Amino acid sequence: MEAKNNTITDPTKAAGTVNKAENRKYINTIVGLGMMTAIVVVLQLLSSVIKFGPFSITLALTAMIVGGAVYGIWAGAWLGLAMGITVLLSGDAAAFLTISPIGTFLTVLLKGALAGLAAAAVYKLIEKNSRFGAVIAAGVTAPVVNTGIFIIGTFLFFLDTIKEWAGQTPVVEYIFTGLIGLNFPVELMVNLALSTVTVTVIGIVKKTMSEKG
Repeated sequence: MEAKNNTITDPTKAAGTVNKAENRKYINTIVGLGMMTAIVVVLQLLSSVIKFGPFSITLALTAMIVGGAVYGIWAGAWLGLAMGITVLLSGDAAAFLTISPIGTFLTVLLKGALAGLAAAAVYKLIEKNSRFGAVIAAGVTAPVVNTGIFIIGTFLFFLDTIKEWAGQTPVVEYIFTGLIGLNFPVELMVNLALSTVTVTVIGIVKKTMSEKG
């Protein structure tokens, strides 16, 4: 006769094991996201001294993409928001703050948060087919959304001032050449140039998280 397995699993112990695993995963996520936030802040502060035109470029976009890819869509939004807060605190948006504080806060914070959210969402959408393709797509999405929200905010809150700054130059032309300048293409090239590194970093972090989990 086949011996019966009389081992009874203690549901309390099983639940405890699951809870410990979930708590460990939660703690790892908080710690990792905290580190990514610090990296985004430092990179954005460094960016404030690198200018192509009247405004600095955004070097933090790559770190934001990594964070969103590893920790999820809302993590990407948080890192983008942290980037926007750093822009405000660094004084990089001072020229607009004197014109419309509310418009400046909304534009800067939204463009960061939405860029992070959109880049992470695009990455998650493509990741299953190709991690490299996902990084490329996210690397394009982040600066496009970041710059796009800036342009929308400019028209909504600062158009009269922009017209004064533009003088005889058409407003749209002035926005793309005078305000944005080389910022967008430089940010895009930086993201694409670091794509291979970004894929490697994402792979390493995810592997480490899997081993710890």
